Amino acid sequence: MQSILIIDDDKPSLEAMSDALSSQGYFVVSKASGKTALKEMQDKRFDIVLTDLKMPDMDGIEILRTIKNMDPYTQVILITAYGSVDKAVEAMKLGAEDFITKPISLSELRGKVKKAIEKQIQNIKQQNSDLQNQNAILLNQNLVLQQQINENYGFSEIIGKSKPMQDIFNQLRMVAPTNANVLIYGETGTGKELVARAIHSNSLRKDKPFIPINCSALSKDLLESELFGHEKGAFTGAIKQRQGAFELANGGTLLLDEVSEMAIEIQAKFLRVIESQQFKRLGGEVDVSVDVRIIASTNRNLEQDAKSGKFRRDLYYRLRVVSVNLPPLRQRKEDIPFLVGNFINELSNRNGRIVSSIDHKALNKLIAYEWPGNVRELKNCIESMVVMALSQTLGIDDLPESIRNPRREYPFFISASEGQSSEQIGMSIDDAEKEAIKKALESTNGNKTQAADILKMGLRTLHRKIKKYGLG
Repeated sequence: MQSILIIDDDKPSLEAMSDALSSQGYFVVSKASGKTALKEMQDKRFDIVLTDLKMPDMDGIEILRTIKNMDPYTQVILITAYGSVDKAVEAMKLGAEDFITKPISLSELRGKVKKAIEKQIQNIKQQNSDLQNQNAILLNQNLVLQQQINENYGFSEIIGKSKPMQDIFNQLRMVAPTNANVLIYGETGTGKELVARAIHSNSLRKDKPFIPINCSALSKDLLESELFGHEKGAFTGAIKQRQGAFELANGGTLLLDEVSEMAIEIQAKFLRVIESQQFKRLGGEVDVSVDVRIIASTNRNLEQDAKSGKFRRDLYYRLRVVSVNLPPLRQRKEDIPFLVGNFINELSNRNGRIVSSIDHKALNKLIAYEWPGNVRELKNCIESMVVMALSQTLGIDDLPESIRNPRREYPFFISASEGQSSEQIGMSIDDAEKEAIKKALESTNGNKTQAADILKMGLRTLHRKIKKYGLG
């Protein structure tokens, strides 16, 4: 069993990381200060150390130097805020294996730990091939087992034995080692970012940064600054030079999630970067050169948006060198039993619950459901069931009412061309729209991204209408 030491003075982050890695079968020790952590290392060897870059008693750089002096084989991964990435990159020159930015993606955390363990095994083999210790042998056995699981279920944490998913895996194996730009299509909740990370992790750029940017979550001005960075004094509040996502992803991969929401003005500047791999920071006069692979994702018909003028046609063609179309969960229901089994194991460990299985009747109900929120909705459903379960086996009574006794979903989502539902009779268009948005938010527990997908409208549009109708 691999041993991991986590050092972070932020208790919620410390607990979340500890739970995420313990659930993977690792032996995890958590410490809230650098000094107590180093004292722990005097008595025990750790395979991986995750340490926050900034802590009150000593910083991550000092911890890194001390650890490397104590045991050069220990892999160190730094935890840093987004604005301190430059310092984390410098730390990698001092021997850090990798870094991860806050807020932490637990799936990214698990992936980086797994990769660090793989590299550790290779280092041990190269340095001492004839005298590998028992720890290294056990590590290698576990990695072989993980590879076998991946061969059965797909890339990394993407699970799927169905024909549509096997086709996706074959496509990913071909495109991942190349430098081609990739456009990922898929409904909300199908795992577009997970696929993007899998492409990066299986590419020649896997040792370089993977930087995701959500285009729908940022205003035009903020997105431009996030992508290209800015010079000191470029605008009010720009008190120093700041690198953008393109520079941070140099040598690696940049994911533009929900690229269809990118403002048309930014699209022109973005196109230039794709064509020339050069750009200017906001307020800058000097071209910055980068080497970045672009992966974009969207839940919209980008080809149709390009034809209608909502999205630049030339940019569309640049992005869709390779297109990956993720099937919705309702089109690969044979994967649901595998997904459910995996989620039960993961989520029971994460929540400290003793749940190990699901009975056939409950599973059949899950398979029959249409899952408008796809894999994300299924995972949220299983977590709710696990948390509230009264026995080790999930049953019919543990299912949400909407799945236990399904009825026609969203009867009020009917376009003007199709007429009005009974719930819209006597209502103004605004009232009907308000009611539709309200019910969509209720059905997704307030998840605006899922609600926008159900309503077939852009996320920005939904935010604007929520404000308009006072639903926020």
